[in-house]
Amino acid sequence: WRATLLVRETACLTAEDRRLVDTRLCADPATLTGQGDSTVAAMAARLAAELDAAAVVRRKARAPKNRRVTVRPAPEFMGHLGALLPMDRAVCLWATLRRDADTIVATGDADGRTRDQVMADLLVERTIGLAPVTSPPVAVQVVLSDETLLGGSDTPAEVPGYGPIPAAAAREWIAGAVDSDATVTLRKLYATPDTGQLTAVESVARCFPTGLARLIDLRDRTCRTPWCDAPIRHHDHIRPHEDGGPTTADNGLGLCAACNHAKQGDGWTTTRTENPDGTDVHTVEFRTPTGHTYRSVPPALPTPWKRAG
Repeated sequence: WRATLLVRETACLTAEDRRLVDTRLCADPATLTGQGDSTVAAMAARLAAELDAAAVVRRKARAPKNRRVTVRPAPEFMGHLGALLPMDRAVCLWATLRRDADTIVATGDADGRTRDQVMADLLVERTIGLAPVTSPPVAVQVVLSDETLLGGSDTPAEVPGYGPIPAAAAREWIAGAVDSDATVTLRKLYATPDTGQLTAVESVARCFPTGLARLIDLRDRTCRTPWCDAPIRHHDHIRPHEDGGPTTADNGLGLCAACNHAKQGDGWTTTRTENPDGTDVHTVEFRTPTGHTYRSVPPALPTPWKRAG
C-alpha cells in the first residue's frame, strides 16, 4: 500500500526524479519507521514539489477536471454519497455543515439527533430544498410483485442501481410517500409467469424511447457485459440497427458507457440466443476479439418464494 502511495504522489515526475524519491525515502528503512500512511504520502508529495514544482503545479491544475459526485450502496438500506471537489470547496462545505450543526445542537433544536445526523440532514435539505422528513421530488423506481405491494408476500423488492430491499421496507417507503405530498405512480410490468422476463415494447425509432429505455433498465439492472456490474448509461441494439436490428426490448440491452464503446470495436459481436435450459430468458452471447464467447442473462424479477413441499 505504501508503494502505491509513493506511485500516486510522484506520478507526474520523470522516471529519474521518481528514483530519487525512492532513494530519499526508502534507502534507509529508518526514514519511514513509525510513520503513518498519511505522513508517508505527505513526505513523497513534498519531495515531488521540491524536485519538479512545475510538474506538480500542472498536475494540480488538471485535477479539478476530475470533480464528480458518486453514490454507492451501503448495508441496511443506506447509501454512501461522495464528492470529489477542489480542497478549498470541500473543506468549506464540510465546515459550513459542521458549524451549522453545532449551532442547532447547542440551541437544543436537534430533536435528539447527533451532530453527524444533523449534518447529514442539512446536506439533504440544502441539496434538494426540502426538510429531511419530506419526500424528495426524484423518481425512485421500486420493482416488486403485486403480492409484496399488498402485503401478501415477503418477497424482497428491487431498487435498480441499489439492489434488493425488504418487502416491509418497500411497503413503508411507498406508504410514506403516499401520505406526503410526493407523487406516487404505480406502473404495471408484465412478465412471463415461468421466467419472469419483462414483456417487449416496440419502437420504430433508432434511439430507444424513454419508456422502452426504462423497461430495459428495470430488466437488466446493471451493465449486461459479463462480469461488469456498472450502472447502465447506454441502451444499444444487440443486432445493429444498420443491419436491420429493431429497436425493441428483445433486441436491446443496457450497457455502461465503457462497455458500449468497447462493443463497437473490431471483433466484438453480440447475438440474441436461446438459453441453454430452454427457458425464455433474455440471453445475449458476447463474442470477443480473441474468439471467446460468454453468455449474459438478466437477474430475475422479484417473485414470491415458495417453500418446498
